[in-house]
Amino acid sequence: MKEAANLKDHIYTKYTMLLLFLRGSKRFFTMSILASAVVAALDMVTPQVIRVVVDGCLSNQTETLPGVVRRYLDEAGGREFIVNHLYLAALAILATAAFSAVFQYLNNYLNSVATERMMKTTRDTLYAHIERLPYAWHMENQTGDIIQRCTSDVTMVREFVSEQLVQVVHIAVLIAFSVVVMLSMSLTLSWVVFLSIPVIIGYSYFFYHRIGHMFQECDENEGVLSTIAQENLTGVRVVRAFGRESYERDRFRKQNNIYTDAWMKLCGLLSGFWAAGDLVMALQLMILVVAGAALCVQGRLTAGMLIAFISYNRRLIWPVRHLGRMISEMSKAGVSMDRLLYILNSETEEIEGSGSEAAAPAGNPCPDMSGDIVFRNVSFGYTEEEKILRDVSVTIKGGTTLGILGGTGSGKSTMMHLLNRLYELQDGEITISGVSVKDISLSWLRSHIGMVLQEPYLFSRTIGENIAITRDGAAADAGNAAGSASMTGTAAMNAADTINMADTALAANMADMMEEVRRAARVACIDESIERFSKGYQTVVGERGVTLSGGQKQRTAIARMLVQNTPIMVFDDSLSAVDTETDEKIRNALKQYMGHATVILISHRISTLMDADQIIVLERGRIAQQGTHRELIAREGLYREIYEIQSPEGGAAV
Repeated sequence: MKEAANLKDHIYTKYTMLLLFLRGSKRFFTMSILASAVVAALDMVTPQVIRVVVDGCLSNQTETLPGVVRRYLDEAGGREFIVNHLYLAALAILATAAFSAVFQYLNNYLNSVATERMMKTTRDTLYAHIERLPYAWHMENQTGDIIQRCTSDVTMVREFVSEQLVQVVHIAVLIAFSVVVMLSMSLTLSWVVFLSIPVIIGYSYFFYHRIGHMFQECDENEGVLSTIAQENLTGVRVVRAFGRESYERDRFRKQNNIYTDAWMKLCGLLSGFWAAGDLVMALQLMILVVAGAALCVQGRLTAGMLIAFISYNRRLIWPVRHLGRMISEMSKAGVSMDRLLYILNSETEEIEGSGSEAAAPAGNPCPDMSGDIVFRNVSFGYTEEEKILRDVSVTIKGGTTLGILGGTGSGKSTMMHLLNRLYELQDGEITISGVSVKDISLSWLRSHIGMVLQEPYLFSRTIGENIAITRDGAAADAGNAAGSASMTGTAAMNAADTINMADTALAANMADMMEEVRRAARVACIDESIERFSKGYQTVVGERGVTLSGGQKQRTAIARMLVQNTPIMVFDDSLSAVDTETDEKIRNALKQYMGHATVILISHRISTLMDADQIIVLERGRIAQQGTHRELIAREGLYREIYEIQSPEGGAAV
């Protein structure tokens, strides 16, 4: 998406972010605002009709009526006409209410359409942007907090735009009409009304910053609560296995109490805000009624004018109070916008296209990925204080296998994350076929490096879909072809023929893809296990593959990577959860399947690495040893120590 483009040269502000979210919905908001303005104008009519009836019928004071109305009544017969045609006043009020109802319906309908369109654009924009944020960004931000920003904060912005900003024009029209009409009726009473407006704006501003600060505290605590819930629901098996239900429940309740207390404080502040408004409004109305009654007694104001004035006052004070509410809501919406801006202004990765056929722009070449891989003086640290890798240099010849051995935290996985740029290089250089990975298009780089991660992730889909996930594009293309074919026929018979042809092509494509899935599953030694499930490859795995064993998840992940058929394959301790016999079967099958691919094996098992063309031993981020299996066991060092521990002769199973 264009909206999710790299933000190096584009920093969003609240204003530009709202414009981005409003793409495709601005015309609906505009029409909604116009309809709201008409409703506001019609709302001014009823008090004048009541004024005409009261002054013309009850007190016979038609001389106080507006000039146009007075001339019309004089020509029609004056007071007698009003008395004999009261139904006209009723019809006028009814007609005004009917038109107001129609435009209010249009206002509500158009506002709802605009709001939902805005929400769709917002969700699409945020999701597309988050999908393109670097791996390091996701490691720094908790999932629960990200979800909370994309749900609660988005809802807050939605409510502010649809319920507050859209009302600005409506309020402006009401205020303008009310002020003009009230000034024309009584300057004295108008001052009573106008003097209360600064008071309302003043206490609204007083509450503004306090509400914003407390809402931010509530928002952040909700993010923590969402994170706790997300972690526990995702790791429910671990919680149950260790009997930590009571501990996690207490932890959730503690945070929930903090979150609830924060909201209670905010609700108390909001209650004070609205109570202050009610008090000011009641005092103002009291003064208005007393002053108006005194003016009526003095003959300076008619009863109809006083009734109309009180009615206009109600219409004026409501929008003024609403402006005060907008100020308080603006403080909350401002916090939510800042939290969304944090996401949108986080720099994305420049990924052009997708899939192995993606073409890179100038400056990001698509080199032959089957050449040598060279790590040259590579150093990296997640913090400035501590380096994970220190001056690592190694050359992996194209088509050969590199084995990597090392203790926990020695930097084995970090090397692979740097290879496919999940993390950006800090010092040194990594090249593939002589081209720096920094100069290779990310889509090209990652689509040509197959990785089986140390902790394989499976989606809540069928096993077949999880394995074929890297080839979903092919099925989608076939589906699009079927849809296009269905639209090209000029006659019903021709259309049916093209649809059948497309369906046949889709079926053939799906069959070919399924055969690839099965072949990869057989290489990964998972095919037999899948077939034993009642639904076979159509078996739906639980969240994160929770219904599968650790070994089954690893083998499924291996099959998924094999379907991708990349020239570089990385196995990051991906056989740790399988037994040694299955490990050997998989390695033997992989030798025949991988062909000329460059393979990187990371493992704690010597038996997994011993057939590699080259083995490096990492110790505290440095290459401590390097050579073949025979060379390494022939000399003192960590490799031989581990070999002796794991070998049958050393008394431990391999």
